[in-house]
Amino acid sequence: MAISIRITGIRQSGGDGHEHITHVWWANQATGEEGNSTRGQVIQWIETANGRAYLDDGRGSYTAVLVVTPRNGDKYLQTCADGILTDNLLALPRK
Repeated sequence: MAISIRITGIRQSGGDGHEHITHVWWANQATGEEGNSTRGQVIQWIETANGRAYLDDGRGSYTAVLVVTPRNGDKYLQTCADGILTDNLLALPRK
């Protein structure tokens, strides 16, 4: 069974795009656990542990967080709604 975490905040460095997210804050709704992890830790968790991350708009709408692998540069996280990459992560509070 996959574990899901809700992303609640981000930290960026060196710019304001998705590729500049360095840390994410999260909450596991099933266990009540909260924490923060580096972008790399979350990417590894999604890719190797079948983890799932999402955003919750508070009105019952959920948006999946995916790993994006660009042609050049490091992998990064971005939300996807209805098959379209979105900027929802960038709207989260900065920590």
